[in-house]
Amino acid sequence: MREGTFSAVTDGDAPQVDVLGIKISRRGKEFMSEMVKIAEIFGKNVFNEVVMKERLPKSVFKKMKKTMEDGVELDPSIADVVAHAMKEWAIERGATHYTHWFQPLTGVTAEKHDSFISAPDTEGRVIMEFSGKELIKGEPDASSFPSGGLRATFEARGYTAWDCTSPAFLREDAIGVTLCIPTAFCSYKGEALDQKTPLLRSMQAIDGQALRILRLFGNTRAKRVCPSVGPEQEYFLVDRAKYLQRKDLIYAGRTLFGAMPPKGQELEDHYFGAIRERIGSYMKEVNEELWKLGVTAKTQHNEVAPAQHELAPIYDQANLAVDHNQMVMETLKKVAGRHGLTCLLHEKPFAGVNGSGKHNNWSLTSDDGVNLLSPGETPHENIQFLLVLGCILKAVDIHADLLRESAADVGNDHRLGANEAPPAIISVFLGEQLEDVIDQLCSTGEATHSKKGGTLRTGVATLPDLDQDATDRNRTSPFAFTGNKFEFRMVGSSDSIAPPNVVLNTIVAEAFKEAADELEAAEDFDTAVHDMIKHLLKEHKRIIFNGNGYSNAWVEEAEKRGLPNIRSMVEAIPALTTKKAVKLYEEFGVFTRAELESRAEVEYEAYSKVINIEARTMIDMASKQIIPAVIRYTTHLAASLNGVKTACPEADTSVQAELLVETSDMLSDMKVALANLIDITEKCGAMEAGMIQAHAYHDKVVPAMEALRTPADRLEMIVDKELWPFPSYGDLIFEV
Repeated sequence: MREGTFSAVTDGDAPQVDVLGIKISRRGKEFMSEMVKIAEIFGKNVFNEVVMKERLPKSVFKKMKKTMEDGVELDPSIADVVAHAMKEWAIERGATHYTHWFQPLTGVTAEKHDSFISAPDTEGRVIMEFSGKELIKGEPDASSFPSGGLRATFEARGYTAWDCTSPAFLREDAIGVTLCIPTAFCSYKGEALDQKTPLLRSMQAIDGQALRILRLFGNTRAKRVCPSVGPEQEYFLVDRAKYLQRKDLIYAGRTLFGAMPPKGQELEDHYFGAIRERIGSYMKEVNEELWKLGVTAKTQHNEVAPAQHELAPIYDQANLAVDHNQMVMETLKKVAGRHGLTCLLHEKPFAGVNGSGKHNNWSLTSDDGVNLLSPGETPHENIQFLLVLGCILKAVDIHADLLRESAADVGNDHRLGANEAPPAIISVFLGEQLEDVIDQLCSTGEATHSKKGGTLRTGVATLPDLDQDATDRNRTSPFAFTGNKFEFRMVGSSDSIAPPNVVLNTIVAEAFKEAADELEAAEDFDTAVHDMIKHLLKEHKRIIFNGNGYSNAWVEEAEKRGLPNIRSMVEAIPALTTKKAVKLYEEFGVFTRAELESRAEVEYEAYSKVINIEARTMIDMASKQIIPAVIRYTTHLAASLNGVKTACPEADTSVQAELLVETSDMLSDMKVALANLIDITEKCGAMEAGMIQAHAYHDKVVPAMEALRTPADRLEMIVDKELWPFPSYGDLIFEV
């Protein structure tokens, strides 16, 4: 800070302090101290470029930097030097163990901790060692993780391989300080068993093809093009004591029973509302924990549903964004426990209010600072942007099924299609400005102008006039252009963002390749690129939709256009193994056919297992909690009814009698539905795992679960609250 450049507002008679010759209040000083604290803690637990530069020999640092920035193969000769520096740095900060931190196909991260302790020396003193081999490679048991048949129980060996493009970090918690080394995870034969490996492969694919596009337009400076991603993480917070009283939240992560309270989200008073102190304290600690890990947590606010919130970081390259989002989810859950809360990442923990998504903001940026998705002030004149846009429309149109599948999980089946979540139909929102440019090109062959935003005048003299964007936004679109990026809004809140980014990178790489192949061979580039843009826009204009994605009219219109409407996870999974998908992924080395088939099998099994757990949890809650509670209520009601009749025969007991009959009838309905769910669940559970079983769970068990829930939720509105066996929706979402 320079003297004379800071002007502070004083707090009335608050005491003044002198900072660099400037008089500011003590509250101002506290604010400045907080800002200094953020700067001091940010990245303190990350073995980042600054730390490496300080601790590595110049030659070693240079080789590491080249690997990280240029994507060249890591020189194995420097591994021991890097490992030693990393160990010394970690131990200085209290680390006793290290772990290869990886992302198997379980939906969460995995880790095995090893201490730095080696065999004692001859005098019994402990030796702390960490070799380059231990840094680069680990060997977890591959058969114990989902592999979709790639690994059998007797084929246990798997490998974790250090991803040096994602920096190692220290995690501080009750177990102590642990050095976490981001790694890829593959089988003994080299098949990808994780989320990171195909992501890195897809980043290589789009890098090479995007550079070809840039070269066509004369850019010889750029050496790399990297997808940038900014995921917005939504989540719910509930009181932990109440959470522990609900078996459905414990086992399934969502409420399987529950009647809506008198108030939900209809008053729209929670969105961007004042953050309660308990939640604010939690958010403050979450931010600090994430900043230490180098995660650029920037935005926090209340979301639409009661007890729902959002955290968003600044954009980062896709690989780091995926790793950081896993850290975000882990941190949200870990810190919640310290505040007597539980963080729910399920896509639909409560019926009747908004679910949680993870909007995946995706763009392409070159290392010389060019955003390939930036239209500029005059998009109609930006030929490079129009070609990139046309290629992306083509990619999304041709591979809409793959994009939909990348966001398919069990929880998302409950979320998509309502309450501000996008519909299951993939379409692209471009806004008025770009749609107008496309209409000009498609109708006349030339685009001569671009719509301008103009000025927004509030009509209040004391308020400034604001620059108005050239287009509105659309919250019902699954894939929306928002200025210089695309926002894929379909991703579920509990999911890894790796799969959607693998798909986006690969399908756009294919479109870029096909465009570059043709344009590189053209005799007249200007004419060829102009004709190609018109062709791409005309051919794939059907994927563009700027209207209301929730309307029935759009469902009908989408069917006329031939756009797929894939409503459930089990319907989406086959997209992984079509001839089109296999050809796409094998051409760019992202997946082999065997890897795709294994992932499809993993997803079918995951679907069946999740629904089976939910069904068994409902059976348990209905049998041991709800039905006994209703019986107690009807018993009390019957006794009360008989008591009134005995004490006062002339009294009107029709209300009690009606309640007793109504409750008993619903209890009977519930018992029938319970018996049906037990029978169907047992039959489906006995089936061989795979596609047929998953469809059986979807077609038979899910409706049976709903049939059991209906009378139970009606009974909750009748039975005495003191007798109801677990906290209600109102208790959970309004009493945080």
